[in-house]
Amino acid sequence: MVAWFRRKKKKVTSNNKKKDVPEGLWVKCRKCSEILYKKELKKNKGVCPNCRYHFRIPADDYINILLDHYTEFNQNIRSADPLNFKARKKYKDQLSRYQKKTGQNSAVKTVVGDMNGFDVVLCVMDFRFIGGSMGSVLGEKIARAIDRARKEKLPLIIVSSSGGARMMEGILSLMQLAKTSAKLAQLHDSGGLYISILADPTTGGTTASYGMLGDINIAEPGALIGFAGPRVIKQTINKDLPEGFQRSQFILEKGFADMIVGRENMKQRLTDILDFFYG
Repeated sequence: MVAWFRRKKKKVTSNNKKKDVPEGLWVKCRKCSEILYKKELKKNKGVCPNCRYHFRIPADDYINILLDHYTEFNQNIRSADPLNFKARKKYKDQLSRYQKKTGQNSAVKTVVGDMNGFDVVLCVMDFRFIGGSMGSVLGEKIARAIDRARKEKLPLIIVSSSGGARMMEGILSLMQLAKTSAKLAQLHDSGGLYISILADPTTGGTTASYGMLGDINIAEPGALIGFAGPRVIKQTINKDLPEGFQRSQFILEKGFADMIVGRENMKQRLTDILDFFYG
């Protein structure tokens, strides 16, 4: 009778093969720890629907958020290695790797396009390319974009996201601060409009040049904006820093930004500004 109650081993067979779940479909929000589906996050312009944390997004995505149609220019300019820089890795190898990774030749894209009926020159930095660092090519592309805006009498918009100047190019990188600032002075003297959008992070040489020279400076929510980073400042002065130090709200309160605008509202706010000046 005991045999009646014994569990008989049966093999469950199926013709259906086990399906592998593709990796990289989800991302964790750095602010609220919510697990987000990447495709839905992209539809939401890279903004967390739970806490509105603004993810860093590729330059192409930002351009598509702001413009209806556009044409890229100066896309074939590439960085060289004038100093034959070698540290842990060769600079030439770094450039090659990031060009393949991002599909771009530099850390900025410059385009001319249409935003709700207004023609604009738009520059968008891409943090994925060596931290959005500013080398000679990035500075040259920004300078040429400023020249185009001035000559064609178009408003200029630059979206900054950068760790600062690129040390692998030494003084050639630092020269870009003066060059881009001088070009913006020419644009200002000609009566042109420059709108600076400060995304996370906008630091170092970018902050010390075109990042903070806008006729209107717009910060994204929660963006880190400053010259030296908060950790460096804390170690230097040996004091605790105020809560939210160098973040968008802090920068707004200190008068270094004119407004804070979420990415989901950025295109409409920019259109309103352009309508005020050019409508």
